[in-house]
Amino acid sequence: MGVVGPEIAAVIVEPIPGNMGVVVPDLPFLKALRELTAKNGSLLIFDEVISGFRVGPGGAQELYGIVPDITCLGKIIGGGLPVGAYGGRREIMKSMAPEGSIYQAGTLSGNPLAMAAGIATLKELRKKRIYKELEEKSRRLFSGLGDAAKSAGIKIVVQRVGSMGSLFFTDQPVTDFVTVKRSDTAMFKRFYTHMLDQGVYLAPSAFEAWFVSAAHEGKEIDKTIESAAKTFAMLSRSN
Repeated sequence: MGVVGPEIAAVIVEPIPGNMGVVVPDLPFLKALRELTAKNGSLLIFDEVISGFRVGPGGAQELYGIVPDITCLGKIIGGGLPVGAYGGRREIMKSMAPEGSIYQAGTLSGNPLAMAAGIATLKELRKKRIYKELEEKSRRLFSGLGDAAKSAGIKIVVQRVGSMGSLFFTDQPVTDFVTVKRSDTAMFKRFYTHMLDQGVYLAPSAFEAWFVSAAHEGKEIDKTIESAAKTFAMLSRSN
């Protein structure tokens, strides 16, 4: 934290780490980042490509009450089509063309298909029931997975924020990349293979976040939990 100062232009951080699996953020750390960057004239940039619209309509910054100077968003705002967006404080955005001198463009910028999908997606996300349902589904899924592992005697750490979640095969707290790497990746590989055999296709990396979507229904969640219970029992017998 001591390196933040006038010579640092910006600090970029995932407010909810999701690129190593889901790590529940340290709120005092994020608050300290906001205070230090503001004090020293550095920009605080939140990478909400993963957490944006998944933990709430306002992302992690709304959830934790910490407003960055700039926010980056990804394909979730386009319903999965290739699209990205960024936004920030008015005085920063005024620096962008055509009002300012910073020019930004790309081959797919403003692509009509992606924009149409994005508008449709954002209209759906404005419905208040969406996030209530996502929270209920996500709690049900990850609590069920944790209970199934416990019943089988398999030690896992379940991490979840909103509709983002991860399972780590470890009996130690998972708080950063160092502790993430201590999880049993061989055990995850066996878990993944057995789940695939039962028709449940998960992200193939032990360090990939899981996402619950509005398209997931009770039957998919039940199927996942039931398959996990069978898999955990199988893993327990073979250990």
